Amino acid sequence: MPNTTEATSSLPQEGMPAPNFIVATDSQGQFTLSDHAGRSVVLYFYPKDDTPGCTKEAIAFTENAAEFEKHGALIVGISPDTPLKHDQFKAKHGLTVTLGADVDKELCQAYGVWIEKNMYGKKYMGVERSTFLIDKHGKIAKIWRKVRVPGHVEKVLEELKILSQ
Repeated sequence: MPNTTEATSSLPQEGMPAPNFIVATDSQGQFTLSDHAGRSVVLYFYPKDDTPGCTKEAIAFTENAAEFEKHGALIVGISPDTPLKHDQFKAKHGLTVTLGADVDKELCQAYGVWIEKNMYGKKYMGVERSTFLIDKHGKIAKIWRKVRVPGHVEKVLEELKILSQ
């Protein structure tokens, strides 16, 4: 199922409306950002299911999901993997967060996280690990780019606590 995104002429910035989207999710679901107006959304982009950093990040968000919920936020992880791969990833690691499948990378492009990477001198396109905290009015409250997994979930939760006061 293809994603739909609103056109954006530049990278999303804090204070801007978050680009709306519809994305297929695990468990044969669908997530539409605009359907969750009135709630905060933690939208995190990660490169690939079942890799070490992505697994640690998904587990950390899952372990803290109740605390995010307590402060009125939904957590949605996005990668280019398929919904079936997301189902397998969730089952293998006991994950409870929603995982969206951006197979055509339209959503990654709309949020400016589909970038050129360089590993060992080889250039390729991939997802820049990033998180967007979207407030209950649909505006981007905080952006973290080039995320390092250790301690990241705690930083997002602290920002959410401030936002939900």
